Amino acid sequence: MERYEINKYLTGFKEKISSLKESIKLDELESRISLLSEKTNENGFWDNQKESKKVFDELNTLKDKLKGFKELESSLEDLLVLDEIAIEDSSLDAELEESINSFNNNLEEYEIKILLNDEYDDSNCFLELHPGAGGTESMDWADMLYRMYYRFCQKMGFKVEVVDYLAGEEAGIKSITLQIKGKNAYGYLKGERGVHRLVRISPFDSNKRRHTSFCSCDVTPEIKEDSNIDLNLDDVKIDVYHSSGAGGQSVNTTDSAVRLTHKPTGIVVTCQNERSQLKNKEVAFSILKSKLLQIKLKQQEEELNKLKGEHMDIDFGSQIRSYTLQPYNLVKDHRTNYETTNTQGVLDGELKPFIDSYLKYIKKMS
Repeated sequence: MERYEINKYLTGFKEKISSLKESIKLDELESRISLLSEKTNENGFWDNQKESKKVFDELNTLKDKLKGFKELESSLEDLLVLDEIAIEDSSLDAELEESINSFNNNLEEYEIKILLNDEYDDSNCFLELHPGAGGTESMDWADMLYRMYYRFCQKMGFKVEVVDYLAGEEAGIKSITLQIKGKNAYGYLKGERGVHRLVRISPFDSNKRRHTSFCSCDVTPEIKEDSNIDLNLDDVKIDVYHSSGAGGQSVNTTDSAVRLTHKPTGIVVTCQNERSQLKNKEVAFSILKSKLLQIKLKQQEEELNKLKGEHMDIDFGSQIRSYTLQPYNLVKDHRTNYETTNTQGVLDGELKPFIDSYLKYIKKMS
């Protein structure tokens, strides 16, 4: 790395750290942490478990944000010292370059984390896949997306549970609902909502023709217990039926699967993962509340856009990304224009660059 490149990087790092300091409002952040810490020591703090948990969750989130910034500040100071020494000792050039790359990666990761500051970003989430028209082709595409998201969640350290699963007749899946648990699961995956398009030579076409398949993805936050979502039980029709297991010991011989129909909106939710009907009903109601929350958030976003006089082309059901495997390899996000030719890597769960670019895009649009 040439000296002018090194100076350019270091100058940029200093500017970004200064900008981040303003962005996170460092003084206010430290004051809030101090206030919440004092609150945890008050008499009777543990009397209300729900409120005490809210305080601790916020405190831990703020502490994590502060710790990350302080570590970056300290790393930059060390980097600047190393640079001064390297000017006199060229044998440290390789170490300096490695440190610059490492700091740049850590800085970018921190910048992404602080973008996850919406109310539900830190929540678990539910992710649903529904193939479009096209029969076996689209159902196979839905299965490929399921594998992609499962691999991504593994890389992120998220826990994935299949809440509902309906297999295709010949191949693939007709529908699937996943419950994804982990810090900022919804924040990272919310941008995946929309239609995903695949172009490839069909493995089901004996003439080896090129086919286009579509699959919709819906992502909703798992709402917190204190969320203000009113659900009138009289508006919900509850049906129970046999779970469709994978065979053998997985076959459920009782009516444990649950289907909820929300009459005012027409939303239908099913859950058959658990052997207990009570547990399936609990999960199904959680998903239903999440979907009602999503409707509420969408209405709020539309009202805000009207007030701003803006039109944001990020509607549910819009085509957000194309995966082209034939006649060339390319995955492109149509909102951010981020693209890569490493199609296999993406289908193996390498989604982080797409997600990061989307979060930055949303920040610019807000």
